[in-house]
Amino acid sequence: MVATELINKREGNSEPFSAPKLQASARKALVAAGLDATNVDYAALLAAGAQAGSTEEIAAVVEDWLKGQAEVAAVTYHEFRRKAIAKRAADKNLDVALGKLLHKDATVVNENANKDSDVFTTQRDLTAGTIARATGLKMLPPAVANAHIKGDIHWHDLDYQPYSPMTNCCLIDFKGMMANGFKIGNASMGTPQSIQVAVLQMVQIIASVASSQYGGCSSDRTDEVLAPYAQKNYDRHLQDAAQWIDDPVKREDYAKSKTIADITQAMESLEYQINTLYSSQGQTPFTTVGFGLGSNWIEREIQKAILKTRIKGLGTERRTAIFPKLVFTIKRGLNLNPADPNYDIKQLALECATKRMYPDVLMYDKIVELTGSFKAPMGCRSFLQGWRDENGTEVNSGRMNLGVVTVNLPRIALESAGDQKQFWALLESRLAVCHQALAFKVNRAKQASPKNAPTLYMYGAFGKRLAPDGDVDDLFKNGRATVSLGYIGLYEVGTVFFGPDWEKNKEAKAFTLAVVKSLYDHCNAWEAKEGYHYSVYSTPSESLTDRFCRMDTEKFGIIPNITDKEYYTNSFHYDVRKSPTPFEKIDFEKDYPQYCSGGFIHYCEYPNLKQNPKALEAVWDFAYDKIGYLGTNTPIDQCFKCGFKGEFAATARGFKCPDCGNTDPKTCDVVKRTCGYLGNPNQRPMVHGRHMEITSRHKHMSFGNDQVANSAN
Repeated sequence: MVATELINKREGNSEPFSAPKLQASARKALVAAGLDATNVDYAALLAAGAQAGSTEEIAAVVEDWLKGQAEVAAVTYHEFRRKAIAKRAADKNLDVALGKLLHKDATVVNENANKDSDVFTTQRDLTAGTIARATGLKMLPPAVANAHIKGDIHWHDLDYQPYSPMTNCCLIDFKGMMANGFKIGNASMGTPQSIQVAVLQMVQIIASVASSQYGGCSSDRTDEVLAPYAQKNYDRHLQDAAQWIDDPVKREDYAKSKTIADITQAMESLEYQINTLYSSQGQTPFTTVGFGLGSNWIEREIQKAILKTRIKGLGTERRTAIFPKLVFTIKRGLNLNPADPNYDIKQLALECATKRMYPDVLMYDKIVELTGSFKAPMGCRSFLQGWRDENGTEVNSGRMNLGVVTVNLPRIALESAGDQKQFWALLESRLAVCHQALAFKVNRAKQASPKNAPTLYMYGAFGKRLAPDGDVDDLFKNGRATVSLGYIGLYEVGTVFFGPDWEKNKEAKAFTLAVVKSLYDHCNAWEAKEGYHYSVYSTPSESLTDRFCRMDTEKFGIIPNITDKEYYTNSFHYDVRKSPTPFEKIDFEKDYPQYCSGGFIHYCEYPNLKQNPKALEAVWDFAYDKIGYLGTNTPIDQCFKCGFKGEFAATARGFKCPDCGNTDPKTCDVVKRTCGYLGNPNQRPMVHGRHMEITSRHKHMSFGNDQVANSAN
């Protein structure tokens, strides 16, 4: 055999030869056979393996070498390989997949914290998704399907795509749809003549869009979009007042007070209707409402009504609403400082965040710097890049994401066994598979017909209105849409090479930055070649934080500070088990989004802030010129049996009231940040790894007023 640096895989792709990976496989077989593997000389095995050119040749080398150690070890290794091949085949087997669902396998029924697996609509969606997942694996290129099944990469939303040529998440063009009219089902909608009707149309659009794609949908600049319709309310009230009020000032006061009441009613209606919706996927539509940039009195009243409605809470028990996710924009000169005209609304946003965790905040100038234009995220964190149409007009709303594929970075680090050269070589081969997967996502989405999703393609949700036989690629190509390369576990990567406390090590920080920059550089190269915008995305990893870690524990065993935690850390986040100050955490994380502006969010963990909103404001102000997107995590759990308000204690599966031990979701309200959005784990349980990550989070320091003032300065 001729020596080679690359091993040809049975699926057609190739990877660099990995001595640590080969040694680990042999050692695992020896240990499983009951043999002592501590003082074994692997030199001959590694030398022979380095001469192999394919996976099958590598396997033969290992079996031959193990026979020289003990026949039983070779038999054990052969059995390992047989089971691994059978498992990969089983993942494509519909009977096996349906069996997991019928037996309520937690990795299936708890994969999405926004889905209640006890209700019929969700059960139907899970069943359809199980069929689509098994079928989809057969549709994927062999190298992609195998890498997903093994856990090298993760093809997101396999229960929807590639079985269907669906898109992922989007910024809905509400402004264009309501101004120009649209059709849903049998009903044609004209331009609304009041804010109440405008909100009703928004809700119908959200329901239709959420059922036509598989990701989140967002409303950008909601206060500015709805203001013209509230103006119509005001004009009518002013006309009514003119009939019986002579004083012009009093007429205006009357019209304004009636309009404010209409706005309040409309925003309450928006909140309640979204939380009572079920999409065809059997879940509440993942909806994000961006607002905060409006400056006239109507836009200000809409902002205030959104926040006051959220503070008030849902129902007679005043529970915290999970949706819509609220994203408030802070902008210098508008609402950042006390002299700014909308500073009072920032204070209301602070109050809301201390009581309901939302709104998350966008820093206007930093978002423009990082992404090229200002816009709300699609779903919880996916950002579009700045883009202009053929006329040079900036376009944000009406654009979308075509899907995500995430690479398992901790696995590459573990397979490299501390060898950085090996890490970069392995990363290169995994990214080649990711590129193949993402290109397949794009090509599959292009196979849709406008008739498949009329609301999206024909009636304006995606901006342009295509003919029934039009080409959907007109909305995707030339960088108009995004497709995202995700990543997970940068903390674990740093730990492999520099130890568990690497965050303050400059060399380690530079290495992890280089990893994300490598993803960024690859995406740029793919875009330059193909014309579609590949973006780097800091994956939310709701279920993936569990899946990748669980699979790597099976592969590598329990490794301190990596797999022993039972979860992998989201994206570039500081180790959640540590307690830096919010300012230290922001300073550490601020350097990463320049390379992953296709999707990111930062958050800080706080004690109860209801009596100290100035502390939260100090962090927001400190963050303004450093990061673009910041979430608040603070205890807001409630027990309706004993009256406790604060932070519930973690249990093996959920959370309990620390005073009376209550865990019943009917009589308590437990709200935690799942990843980029909130969830209620007692109502809708999460996968084990996500639960472990949440319970491992430490507060980013309780600070006094003096420290707040100093840090803000």
